[in-house]
Amino acid sequence: MRLIKFFLLSMGILVVLGFVLSLAFPSTALLERSGAIEAPAGKVFDRLSDLKTWKEWNPWHPEYNPKQGVTVTYGPITSGAGAMYTWETPGTKGLGRVKITEVVPGKSITYIMTHPDMKHITAHFDLKPTADGNGTAILWRFEAHVGMTPWWKLRGFMMDRMFGATMEEGLNHLKRIAEMP
Repeated sequence: MRLIKFFLLSMGILVVLGFVLSLAFPSTALLERSGAIEAPAGKVFDRLSDLKTWKEWNPWHPEYNPKQGVTVTYGPITSGAGAMYTWETPGTKGLGRVKITEVVPGKSITYIMTHPDMKHITAHFDLKPTADGNGTAILWRFEAHVGMTPWWKLRGFMMDRMFGATMEEGLNHLKRIAEMP
């Protein structure tokens, strides 16, 4: 009996300690990667603003590595502000969705990615000429409001470790495709 009380007290202390420690983590998680692409900004921008081209370079697009049973449905427009697609994976709670919300031609794109199993993510692509003027500097940034729940704050804290390599993979594939003649 004494061992059970000690175990329960220890678990309670760990939960409280975890919660108090999580208060030190920010409620917004950020992840960003940047790079340079030896191609004009217009060519890079065209790849970013057309959601149908994302399957060629974006590792988070459901058709990048097709899985059996995943269905992707594009909206009435697939390029520019208002463009969107949804995807459904068998066995999940509902539809995931990507929607481009803001476009500054040749300079930036903002989109929102939602799915019932994850926090809402606002993402940005920012483009500008490289210092030598021969290419395009790109910044890809994710922002997720994770709230006050310790579990989500810990995931937000670990976002770079969990998703940074995948984001780099996407930028490398975008670079390879945009630099093709």
